Amino acid sequence: MANGRPRGSSLFSGLILIFIGVLLMMHNYRGFELGHVLRHWWPLLLIFFGGLKLYERMAGSRSNDPGASRITPAEVFLVLGLLALVGVVVAVEGVKEHFPDWVSGDTTAVDLDVAPEAVPANARITVRGGHGDISVRGSDEAEVRVNGKKNVRSWNQTDAQRVAGKVGVEVVKNGDGYEVQPTSRGDSRVSVDMDVVVPLKSSVTIRNEKGDISVSDMGTPVSINNGNGDIDVRNTIGDVNVDMRRGDAKISGTRGDVKISGTGDSVDVMDAAGNFTINGEFVGPIRAEKVAKGVRFVSHRTDLTLTQLSGHMEAGSGNLEIVDAPGNLTVRTHEEEITIENAGGRIKVDNRNGNVEVRFSSPPKEDIDITNASAAITLGLPEASSFQIVADCHSGDIDSEFDGDSLKKTTTQSGDSHFEGKYGNGRGPKITLHTSYGSISIHKN
Repeated sequence: MANGRPRGSSLFSGLILIFIGVLLMMHNYRGFELGHVLRHWWPLLLIFFGGLKLYERMAGSRSNDPGASRITPAEVFLVLGLLALVGVVVAVEGVKEHFPDWVSGDTTAVDLDVAPEAVPANARITVRGGHGDISVRGSDEAEVRVNGKKNVRSWNQTDAQRVAGKVGVEVVKNGDGYEVQPTSRGDSRVSVDMDVVVPLKSSVTIRNEKGDISVSDMGTPVSINNGNGDIDVRNTIGDVNVDMRRGDAKISGTRGDVKISGTGDSVDVMDAAGNFTINGEFVGPIRAEKVAKGVRFVSHRTDLTLTQLSGHMEAGSGNLEIVDAPGNLTVRTHEEEITIENAGGRIKVDNRNGNVEVRFSSPPKEDIDITNASAAITLGLPEASSFQIVADCHSGDIDSEFDGDSLKKTTTQSGDSHFEGKYGNGRGPKITLHTSYGSISIHKN
């Protein structure tokens, strides 16, 4: 009795199931990267299928059975289903490799094994990282030492050990300098944390893509370029230059100049013997404290110069506060609530859409020039102050607690106010105040 199902159909189904099963078994238990193979070799499935049907046709011709090589609906659905299964496996593998944060998995840490490298005491050293934290500190020894961890995120221990075995850190001579870098980068499943010890007087440059950077106890300039991560620099003698894209920056105890550029979150600079320059857009607060040679801050809406800062400055969230700045102060901005206390030098403020308040605990000695728009100006002075003043307020009132025969206030019918004159026994500084659609208040502290 003849069988209604073509005999080649069962042969094809069996072979294709064996073939796919072997691939999946190797993928699960032998570290076989199925996605890498099938991305290039998946057409072999169609070649295998076509070759088998050709063989069946030739065999059917010899046995006078022309229907033996026809493709049945069951075979079509089998091929489509297996291709879909393989596609899911490949997609999951790709997500695990390129987007490890999207999937669960364990992180395996493997110790770095790097031999120390002798270098000149004043060597130029570049530390290049990919993903991972970098720590650099100075030492009296004329060598580079590297410790740390290789962190591999994977769904199984076997795969983690295999990937970790391909990654290391090397110290290589490049021209007149030395480079410390991972031997393999680009695999997003792997991060390399490096603790690098370098000669105290070496010049250090650090470049990283993602991860925190810390530097301490260096006797020469430090340059940092980081893509995503926090930066902490402590106890350095030379200049500190930072170019960042995302994260917080904290610089403390440096005897050189500090320059920070790019974008990021918060910035803190404390106890700097040089000057502090920041140029960029930072969403978090910018704080400076005890900067001997002053602060220069430039962003898309603020241009600030302090020639000296013995107290502190904080800018952020629409507020700018400056306390105890013995030197000159110049700021041009908008939409900032400005508070200045105990400035010792000349003051020049140009603002709009934000109140300006300036207070003195001792009589000012230098000129004060404040221009505002659509907001108020408040000036607090000791009663013993001496000054010359010219104040104009368009569509607003001027209120002063200082009075005398030489001080005169006039108001127009259109609502403008003018206040002018001299107060005190000495010559005193010149105070110029101007605002529109806001008030001016001058009171005694």
